[in-house]
Amino acid sequence: MKRKVEGFWDIKPCITDVTFPMRGKIQVTFKDGRIITMPISAFPSIQKVPTQERKNWYLMGGGFTWDCCSEVIHPEQILGNYNLYNHDAQ
Repeated sequence: MKRKVEGFWDIKPCITDVTFPMRGKIQVTFKDGRIITMPISAFPSIQKVPTQERKNWYLMGGGFTWDCCSEVIHPEQILGNYNLYNHDAQ
């Protein structure tokens, strides 16, 4: 008998949209309907993307980035497993 799993544990997060609904906030929409809004201060590389360029994001390797950004932001960073993708020197 297959056990029913509730929540999003067995769903691979796929990003469908990235917007900046208000100053200092980034909003990421996932294919499964989740919408996460958080401060861009959590992502110093996004803060460096000029405001007029932020609408020009694109998908790369399951995450998103911009031509002028040296980092790909992964779904796990948005959903809370940032340490899996932290590339800072330890």
